[in-house]
Amino acid sequence: MPKIKTNKCAAKRFTTTGTGKFRRRKQNKRHILTKKTAKRKRSLSTSAIVDSANEGAVRRLLPYA
Repeated sequence: MPKIKTNKCAAKRFTTTGTGKFRRRKQNKRHILTKKTAKRKRSLSTSAIVDSANEGAVRRLLPYA
């Protein structure tokens, strides 16, 4: 039986938590940072949990995570 390939693009973007959920980075922290407040940039630095609507898609991309 062939093995399922892990999507390497997704593997670099998501990590698994201890409870089996997926952690992701928040968007809007790459450029055009001068107009954003320090509080907003600090909030964007923290990680977020993948929403339940998208968790199935991420799980298919990372079968062994």
